Parts: sequence; structure tokens; C-alpha cells
Amino acid sequence: MRKLIFCLVPLLVTTSGCALWNKVTGKKSAQTPKTPAPTAAAAPPGPTFAPVPGAPPATNQKLIVTPDSTLAGKVARVETGARFVVLSFPVGHLPVMEQRLNLYRNGLKAGEIKVTGPQLDENVVADIVAGDAQLGDEARDR
Repeated sequence: MRKLIFCLVPLLVTTSGCALWNKVTGKKSAQTPKTPAPTAAAAPPGPTFAPVPGAPPATNQKLIVTPDSTLAGKVARVETGARFVVLSFPVGHLPVMEQRLNLYRNGLKAGEIKVTGPQLDENVVADIVAGDAQLGDEARDR
């Protein structure tokens, strides 16, 4: 009985994977029911837009992707008496020492800080130069 189960389980996994592969690649399998394509009369009329004069067709345009190089972190701890904050950054994206960053709260500039160190993993300490800081503020370089 165990041998039968050990043979059936891989067989079931393999066949379910093949059925999934047909759905992903768009190949029709014999068991898939065919549905009729919607006709133009059945589709509700939608808004029509005139093409923009002088614009090249969309098929000739190439997609340009530029990586986001902004440095952004969050305020993890605030010491108002000593006027410093602990910032938490994504792994691999840390500011350099003596770099000045702006603090933003709800999209508005709330202050300015200068990275002074020390650094531990993704956390770094910065002095508050101007304004104030609260827990959760965003620190950005631009």
C-alpha cells in the first residue's frame, strides 16, 4: 500500500503541473470547454478618443525603465533632548557620513538632519540640524 501511495503522489503532482502549464502558456487542452468570443453587438459602446496629432504610434515606442536611486529611510527613534535620531534604511541603501538629509512628515518638510554615525546593520544615527523629528518621519536626500 505504501509503495502505491509513493507512486501515485508524484504522478498526481506531475499531471497537475502539466495541466497548469497548459493554462499558463495558452495551449488548449482537450478538456477545456470552448467559449464563444464576444461579438461587437454584445459589447457596450465605449468612449472613442481621437489620436494625438504628431504623436508616433504606440508600437514604435520603446519602454525605458530607470531605477529609483533616491535614498529614503524612516525615523526609528527620537531623542529630543540630545537632538539626534536613529534612522532605519533598507538593506544596502545607507547614507554616507556627514550627508545631509531632509525629514518629511505627511509629505511636508519637517526638518533637516546630518548623518554622524555610528552605524549598526541598517540603522544609523543622525543629528537634528533644523526643525524637529517625530517617530515615523521619512528621511530623504532629495
